Order: sequence, then C-alpha cells, then structure tokens
Amino acid sequence: MIKINDVLADYDGVARAKHLAAGGVSDFQLKAALASGAVARVSRGVYALPTADPQLVAIRSLPAEPTCVSAAQFDGLWVLEPPEQQHVALTHSRSYPGFVCHRAPAPPTLLDAVVQSLRCLPELDGLVIAESAVVLKGLPLSALRQRLSGRNDARERRIVASIVPQSQSVIECMARFQLRRAGFHVESQVNIPGMGHLDLMVDGRLGIETDGAGFHMDRTSFEEDRRRWNVTTRLGVPTLVVSYPLLKYRPQEFIAMVREALSRLSAAA
Repeated sequence: MIKINDVLADYDGVARAKHLAAGGVSDFQLKAALASGAVARVSRGVYALPTADPQLVAIRSLPAEPTCVSAAQFDGLWVLEPPEQQHVALTHSRSYPGFVCHRAPAPPTLLDAVVQSLRCLPELDGLVIAESAVVLKGLPLSALRQRLSGRNDARERRIVASIVPQSQSVIECMARFQLRRAGFHVESQVNIPGMGHLDLMVDGRLGIETDGAGFHMDRTSFEEDRRRWNVTTRLGVPTLVVSYPLLKYRPQEFIAMVREALSRLSAAA
C-alpha cells in the first residue's frame, strides 16, 4: 500500500491534494493521516508533514512554487545570501506581499530556476548558483547557453561563459570571480605534481588555495593541508590561503594581497 508519508517526502514534505492522489494516496488514507496528526492541512488543498520546512509550507500555501534563489537554496545549491523574501514562481500575474513574485512555469525546473537567478540576482550571486547547478546537479552548460541565446541575454551569457565545471567549492568560484574582475589571468584546478590540483593559479605564478572552515575538525584533513602546502613550497609555487569571510566581506583586501604578492615575486625575480 502506498504510504502518504512517502508521497509527501517526494515533495519535500508539502504537497497538494492532486499530487497525493496522483501518487496513489486514497481519500481514506488522507483522512486517517489527518485524524492521527501525522499530516496537517496547511491551506486549502495543501497538506504537510510536521517536519516540513515552514518557508516551503508558506510558499505552497499561496499557492506557488519556489524559484530563483529560493529554489537554489531548497535544492542545496551554493547561495551567497539567503533571500530576505522568498522568490516564488506563479503562472498568473497576481503578487503576494512578502514574496518576490516571478511569472514562470510552475513547478519550475532546475534550468528555469537557474536562468531566473542569472536574470534576477547580482552577477556573483547568479554565478555561484549556476556554477553549483553544473557542478553538483549536472546541469548541462549547453542547456544554459541555449536558453540564454536571446538578444537581451548578453549579460547572462557572459556569466555562463565564466563557469568552471571542475570547480570544487563556492569559495573557489568567488575567488576566481574577484580575480578576473580585477584583470588577472586565472587558471582553475591546476595539476601540481605530487600535490594534486591547486584551486587557482594567478598569472601563472601565484597559487590560491581556499579554506572553508578556517580550522579542521579532524587530524587527517589538517595533515593533508600541510602536506599540500609543503609540496607547493618545495616546488617553488608560492600559495595564498583564503577564506570565505575574506572573499565575501573584504574582497578589496584579497585583491590587494594578491597584487602585493605578485609584486614581490616580480621584484625577487
């Protein structure tokens, strides 16, 4: 027998009656689940598990679907700033106070949400979402290019052109963006013999490694980072280690540090 919890889980804990019926849930099962408290009716025709995300409950109660940065956040993509107001996809032109409303297919696909992010958000915010969709979810770059082939999509095409499918983290993406905007030549995931892959190489001379935590929770990770650092030092590849807070809140300090390091390398040559 179909379990209502399983069907609701397919919709992240919040589903409409038509979706429950399509999943094989009978009226009897729904009424029994409501009576036992296993499921709650959160609005007309919308049902949720007690553990459902309240923001998703609010969105589907409109009724609407998450899109843009909200969809990215629910899908586990890289997001620089959680939205102050949830972005929702509507098939009509009505708007709802407290939500950023986009006229879009509902439910939007991953491709729909990424394209909306590129058009709606600042350049870096859109880039990290799009790059993570490619890296984490396997979204084809060709699909993005095809959707953004219009005459008004030049800005978005430029962002997509900077995506690196081999990117390892949001911090790497941010650092690459800041460096390229400052005019540096940047290579990603550069192979260093005996070390592995260096996150970034600037102007062919300066390595950049990204550090997500600032400290390590386990000894193995700590030792691996020191090994990598020692290899680059022995091979004569000076390397800077940068963190998320530096790139997010002090990007000018990051660029100044890179310029100073490159200047000293030139002076020492």
